[in-house]
Amino acid sequence: MQKQRFCLDTTAITDSEVRKALNVSTITESSEKILDLIAKSRVHLGISCHIPYPNVYDELIGFLKREGCPEEIIIKVDTWLVKKTPNRYEIKLPAEIFYEYIGDLRERINKGMRLSENAIYETANEIHALTTENNLKNNKRELINSVLSKTVNTFRNKYRSALRTGTLDSAPDLDVLLLAKELDAAVVASDEGIEKWAQRLGLRFVKSKDFPFILKEYLSLCKDNRE
Repeated sequence: MQKQRFCLDTTAITDSEVRKALNVSTITESSEKILDLIAKSRVHLGISCHIPYPNVYDELIGFLKREGCPEEIIIKVDTWLVKKTPNRYEIKLPAEIFYEYIGDLRERINKGMRLSENAIYETANEIHALTTENNLKNNKRELINSVLSKTVNTFRNKYRSALRTGTLDSAPDLDVLLLAKELDAAVVASDEGIEKWAQRLGLRFVKSKDFPFILKEYLSLCKDNRE
């Protein structure tokens, strides 16, 4: 059996869909199950699971601690996940990837600008209507509460979706792809941006919620062969 390598994003362990798939309710339970599967796969099959260091590792540890996971879970992370910094100076990527990324980024910036303009127009129209109809011209606090707060919240959600969904928006995301490229490993994540650009780079991709069951299948085959 060909040795498998996996490169894990934080969402490989923390995503809520993973908990649903494993039929558990807490991050401690899901983390323990996944890490135990990773440990068994390492011992019996030589499967290695890597995590970019320090970016993604720190992100994962911080999340687990905020969720109140016991020290035993942290120890399992340190024991069974191979921490490695991507060799950013040696990894080669096609120039076309950068052209695609810049094109995607430009489209998102333009979309964000249009959303900003629309939000300004909508706010101005609503304030004008309120000051005219309800005589709120001098009530600054009420205007802010009734119009600006709602507009800002709506705009923030739309802006986040336009600029961040489906693209690489952080150094940890990029490190996952770079390390996977360096090691010829499969990427494990639930992030749309990581999935999209993993495909662009020709990397194997595994959804976080499927990862535990892939390891279980490998282990069951190993058990059958031993018997």
